Amino acid sequence: MKSTSKKLSTSVEFTVEFDQKDFEPARLKALERLARNIKVPGFRNGKAPANVVEQHVDPNDLASQTLDIVVRQAIPKLFNDEGLTPVSIPHVDVMKYVPGEMAELTITADIMPEVKLGDYENVKVVYDEPEVTDKDVEDVLHRIAESYAEPKVVKRAAKKGDEVIIDFKGKKDGKAFDGGSAKDYHLRLGSGQFIPGFEDGIVGHEVGDKFDLDITFPKDYASKELAGAKTVFEILVKQVSEIETPKIDDNLAQKSGAFKTLKELREDIMKNLKSRASYEADEKYKDTLLNEIISHSKTEAPASLVQEQFESMKEDMFRNLRSHGMEINQYLEQTKQKLEDWEADLREAARKRVIGSIVVQKLADVLGIEVSEEEAAQQVVEMRAVYKNDPKALEQLNNPEVATGIRNRMRVDKTMNKLVEINKPHAKKPAKKAATKKSAKK
Repeated sequence: MKSTSKKLSTSVEFTVEFDQKDFEPARLKALERLARNIKVPGFRNGKAPANVVEQHVDPNDLASQTLDIVVRQAIPKLFNDEGLTPVSIPHVDVMKYVPGEMAELTITADIMPEVKLGDYENVKVVYDEPEVTDKDVEDVLHRIAESYAEPKVVKRAAKKGDEVIIDFKGKKDGKAFDGGSAKDYHLRLGSGQFIPGFEDGIVGHEVGDKFDLDITFPKDYASKELAGAKTVFEILVKQVSEIETPKIDDNLAQKSGAFKTLKELREDIMKNLKSRASYEADEKYKDTLLNEIISHSKTEAPASLVQEQFESMKEDMFRNLRSHGMEINQYLEQTKQKLEDWEADLREAARKRVIGSIVVQKLADVLGIEVSEEEAAQQVVEMRAVYKNDPKALEQLNNPEVATGIRNRMRVDKTMNKLVEINKPHAKKPAKKAATKKSAKK
């Protein structure tokens, strides 16, 4: 085999020539492959000698299979000899082919580009120390108390904070519209569940009141038919309840878990808040740190990886919209975007994500980050425990591609942790300068 290569920044093209000695071993393997599906009188399937099998196969099939084997064996060697890593499936163009004698072809593929890393050992990024206050704890306590709140029926006009049970029917131009009616609907006044004006319009009404509310839908409402529309809601108040929230005391603590006193609950809340705040601060620091390194690094994004990432992000977006009952055309209309502009922005985001991934892989190589088979296997074991009641997720963990993705994610995590270890010691906020008093001039 003879070959020459022409390398661009994100792709390579090999021109390859094969001669007779390259084909003979491949021809024998091709005959073995074809023999599995050919019945030769007097022999069991796959057991006939190569010279006998050759008399019973289509010469075109043999020529095609032989060339396929030659090319598949050549591709890894071509990339390894050049020290290149393909990131797309190589594309093969056959220029000339004389079965058993010679072949000329070109092999092209996107490759992992060269990366010139910016400084990653002394990155000027400040680490924001997390802060949890007593007020944060009190806020959680109030939310816990709210979760145990119970409605108590009262005989008075409804006010904000009350829960009402209502029947309502919305009409536009005198006709009821889809999704605008309900019976025995429980509504917490002031919760913001309904469009502006609806909940406020119920305040001050008592059980048995029947009345109309004139409501104009917001201009940016998701439904095109109702956006900016003037409507009338016919409402009947059927029950008014005051929400009784329990006191924040030892009894509440005992309801909330294995706590005997409010003090124990406070301490547990403070511990959890500090843990979460620390995690969020670490993740924010990692993101800022990586973005800073990326901004000072130089590389390019292979087109195939950008396209793959673009399609993945687009499908995620479509899935998210569908979960909210929307299609892309509705979203574009609501956000006043053109499809081509939205796709251009998404493609640019995909390009940046690919570049970020390439830089991280380069950092992992430079820092010597590896994930052992034992580490990867242990991670899969832990994930199986998490998803033990999800047969579909467990089945996916058997997929080699999923296993590879898990291992890659672990390598990224280890790389980021190493970067934090290197940079965090000099990432503290600078101390505030003490204010100095100037003497007053006489």
